[in-house]
Amino acid sequence: MTLPGLLPIPRTGGLKSLPRPRQWAYNPATVPTNINARCWVEIDLARLERNLLRIRSALPAHIRYVAVVKADAYGHGLAPTAARLMRAGADAFAVANVREAAEIREVGSGWPILVLSAVLPQEDHMLLEYQAMPAVSCMDEVERFAALGREQGRPFSVHLKIDTGMGRLGVWHEGAPALYRAIVEEPALRLDGVFTHFSSADSSADYTELQRSRFLAALESMPGLDPSQLLIHADNSAGIDSLPVGGPFNGVRVGLLQFGVLPYKGSLLSDVHAEPVLSLHSKVGLVKTLPEGAYVSYNRSCRLVRDTRVALICAGYGDGIPTGMSNRGQVLLCGRRCPILGRVTMDQIIVDATELPDLEVGMLATFIGEQGGERICVEEFSAWSGQIPWECYTSITKRVQRVYKADTAI
Repeated sequence: MTLPGLLPIPRTGGLKSLPRPRQWAYNPATVPTNINARCWVEIDLARLERNLLRIRSALPAHIRYVAVVKADAYGHGLAPTAARLMRAGADAFAVANVREAAEIREVGSGWPILVLSAVLPQEDHMLLEYQAMPAVSCMDEVERFAALGREQGRPFSVHLKIDTGMGRLGVWHEGAPALYRAIVEEPALRLDGVFTHFSSADSSADYTELQRSRFLAALESMPGLDPSQLLIHADNSAGIDSLPVGGPFNGVRVGLLQFGVLPYKGSLLSDVHAEPVLSLHSKVGLVKTLPEGAYVSYNRSCRLVRDTRVALICAGYGDGIPTGMSNRGQVLLCGRRCPILGRVTMDQIIVDATELPDLEVGMLATFIGEQGGERICVEEFSAWSGQIPWECYTSITKRVQRVYKADTAI
């Protein structure tokens, strides 16, 4: 059966039908010949497609795949990412706002798009133009979105959002039955889904279970609700380990896992072989030697304890390298880890390259990714600055060139 508003899913033969994962590795000293940038990210869309197929193979067969592509697909580029996810068989998309929905709709029609954040009144007509479904949290939104249904001459599709303990969007779970009745009794609206959001799926199984029980209780108190005719979703990549078998849930929102960032150990999907899709690189701009005792970068937070050969890398916080990595982070040069010296500046950083006598201007520097058998993953990159991978990915700025691998095979 196909749920309302959802396309049939082209099933694959599972992991056995996938080719052996390719291993990408740079020559430690060279920059790809097609790169003419100071700082860039490489995005491997074939890996993205393989990740989706592996995630789907790990899910129960009836669970629908809602691809979360907020914030420019977590910095990966919304349009090319959405296009590849469409090709790979995503069932629906979730975005933060209507402008992101518009960008997806320009890529392809027919895929349901759920707007997860609150829609501003002046954005209501964009919902109509791009046929995006809002999340309803209050009676005022019922009235606003019903007006859209009357304007288009047919019921307007919405999802009901229930707040079970996140304290953000959604109607508080005790008031959910009343808001549900208001939606289903309004002829200008069509309820296509009900969902909630877990606040601590990666850190508190007990609180997640409390939220889930509140959500289930709210569903049970909604007269006439037929889960087989709605998209019922609560879980993301981290929370799905507690997905009840045989319950009303038939969808899962997959965000960072599809880009290769694994949920916490022990979750159902932590065993999925999801490959990193994005790598972050720059170039060596200058190599020179500084004497023992010299200070490095702003505010003299680093003083050299030996004569040091330093390399200036053409990337800084203006590109998305966090200042929290000052005197803490590392960069791959010639396939080796080199520590950052001093404060990260807007356009460049300085690293200790004393152990690399062959290093030259123009050579490759890698912040996230593989080089010569060594690897820095985004989890390690973000930990150096006290951030989370989501934040690091979305902080990569627009002046950083996005380079998409031309290979389309999976």
